[in-house]
Amino acid sequence: MKLEKTSSCVYKIRYHLVAVVKYRKAILTEEIEKYIRYVLGGITERYLIVIDEVGFDQDHIHLFCGARPTVSPMEILGTIKSITARKVFEQFPLLKEKELWGGEFWSDGKYIGTIGDETNEATVRKYLHAQGVEKQIEESRLKQLRTFKT
Repeated sequence: MKLEKTSSCVYKIRYHLVAVVKYRKAILTEEIEKYIRYVLGGITERYLIVIDEVGFDQDHIHLFCGARPTVSPMEILGTIKSITARKVFEQFPLLKEKELWGGEFWSDGKYIGTIGDETNEATVRKYLHAQGVEKQIEESRLKQLRTFKT
């Protein structure tokens, strides 16, 4: 983490945030993950939120991010959840009809943790990079099984 500045403040603030898909539905496919990453790029530019890492699992995402001290972690997560939900439903309308019939993409539940200096940062980054690894292993096994069935 590096020191960041405003006109009257120098700071180093990072959070570990987790957002869960409504009903814990395992719908975060590679295509949806890629689109959410794209949307997050726009959010970082417009809202001055720094997103250092994103980790996806089938039913939730982890964010390693920060913003100015005047922006609370709840505001960061609220902004990210509201914009990504709206954009994902626009891009993938069948999700709203078939999977998330209540019209909400994200659950109300959340996790917010603060990150200290380098030791904790490295631990969180390693954890985020491991997200979805089980899903990749499972997909690999299924491909192998399909090969034997033909």
